[in-house]
Amino acid sequence: MPDYRGDVHAPDFPPGAEWLNTGRPLTMRDLRGKVVLLDFWTFCCINCMHILADLKKLEHKYAGELVVVGVHSAKFSAERVTENVRQAVLRYQIEHPVVNDPQMWMWRQYGVRAWPSVVLIDPEGKVIGGHSGEGIYAPFDQIIGKVIEVFDAEGAIDRRPLDLAREDARAPRPLLSFPGKVLADDAGRRLFIADSNHDRIVVASLDDGSVEEVISGGFRNPQGMALDGDHLYIADTDSHAIRRADLRTGGVETVADGLNSPWDLVLERGVLYIAMAGPHQLWRLDLATGKLAVHAGSGREGRIDGPLDQAALAQPSGISTDGAKLYFADSETSSIRSADIDPRGRVSTIVGVDLFEFGDADGMGDQVRLQHPLGVVWSGDSLYVADTYNNKVKQVFAATRSARTIAEGFDHPSGLAAAGGRLYVADTNSHRIRIVDLATGEVSDFELKQIGRLAGWRGQVTRLDPLPVKPGPAEIILTLELAAGHHWNPDTPAEVFLSLNDGEEAHVSAPPGTPIRLPFEAPEGGAVLRLDCTAYYCGDGNQSLCLVHEDNLEIPLDARADAAASALDLRRPVGVAR
Repeated sequence: MPDYRGDVHAPDFPPGAEWLNTGRPLTMRDLRGKVVLLDFWTFCCINCMHILADLKKLEHKYAGELVVVGVHSAKFSAERVTENVRQAVLRYQIEHPVVNDPQMWMWRQYGVRAWPSVVLIDPEGKVIGGHSGEGIYAPFDQIIGKVIEVFDAEGAIDRRPLDLAREDARAPRPLLSFPGKVLADDAGRRLFIADSNHDRIVVASLDDGSVEEVISGGFRNPQGMALDGDHLYIADTDSHAIRRADLRTGGVETVADGLNSPWDLVLERGVLYIAMAGPHQLWRLDLATGKLAVHAGSGREGRIDGPLDQAALAQPSGISTDGAKLYFADSETSSIRSADIDPRGRVSTIVGVDLFEFGDADGMGDQVRLQHPLGVVWSGDSLYVADTYNNKVKQVFAATRSARTIAEGFDHPSGLAAAGGRLYVADTNSHRIRIVDLATGEVSDFELKQIGRLAGWRGQVTRLDPLPVKPGPAEIILTLELAAGHHWNPDTPAEVFLSLNDGEEAHVSAPPGTPIRLPFEAPEGGAVLRLDCTAYYCGDGNQSLCLVHEDNLEIPLDARADAAASALDLRRPVGVAR
């Protein structure tokens, strides 16, 4: 019978390594008394994304006893950069500590061979064992429970919380959060934006950027979209489903579920084609019959051309069509490939080489190198590609198998749409949409307007110290103090809602940057004032990057006759981490 103890001391973290989600470097000695689960991952890997949900469940179930530490072990060169890892930590909403190991020192020390791999370490710092692949919750739930039982009987479990500092607590709150894909409707003059980390679709005017509608239907990390008249189909990626939004009624329904990370969609002649990143395949959904089937890919990961059912694909994440062929971004092979729509057809590679062949080179044929492209769109007589890890947009000509850079300076561009001689780029890590003029190559920002329609969420509540106030008519004078390097968004006023003892809310709207006067009636004795404020601001020199400031405050009132004043000054910082 196993005693759930390790045999060998766990190698320590590399000295000088950069850490995320913690205010200081950790050592194995710091983690004594905890069960430790090391997660060897790289942020491009779909399987690494899949186990995050299992890790989170384990962390929450064993909150006092278990520490998960992500060991980032890069595949692509862009993934070695700590700032890129930090963005992935925020994008995937990872809460546990992460150490960046760009030289894969720990990978070698622990004998890891595949992404993702996990290693379990007992409270004495000894390795119990490991596992590679998905589906980790059930087996590790059982083992972790037994390890805790054994060591708890000896008083060797330390349930004191670690002193950590999460990245999301220090990050500004953008109006769009890691937008993944865009879809342009030239006829309807609309741009559909997958506001992925806000779990919603934003519909804006192509003409002036005004927000027309917000679609929220319980999505989880929505990505690609396809339009069919008054219906918008949405790849609800982390729900592993395809959803359909009725643009007339606002209703959202599920049309296919039980999928495996659908990442992008394209509609052709009543068939919805799906870039299914999880099983490394393209699927098709017949909208008339509801029949769902594999269109291309054997399920093997790789770059093997041939008949549709025999070809190997690798995490297809973007898809488009010219009506005869499907073109897809095969991200893990850093390739742009085609699949015939005719089910008797083939998969062919246009540019790209293999799983571990990547780079940044324009040219012809096998000279071309991309780095983990995520987006592709057919327009005119060529393809446009979001060369994601190279932070560029490239034009690819299928007939000549050639590629050239047409725009650069992005930050993790992931989705593309074309309309009216322009490309619309979901520039994911910069939290904005950018425009490439195809005639001039000029890059500009797509500025959202009427952004007050995007408000409405209420975040964590901060309880302030009690404030003395005279009973009777009173007011709070709220001043928002903007940090250096920012300016107020001139198009949208600050909105404040005020209520006393959870009663009826009063609403005040004021120009940003001016003191906001909030009258109320202070009752004798104690009361609690609730104040919810939303204001919009921008980084200097970047009007298109909308940031949102939210204060959700509870203010206890000590209303007494000898209080000094009936007007209370309240100053709140904007544009700094709190």
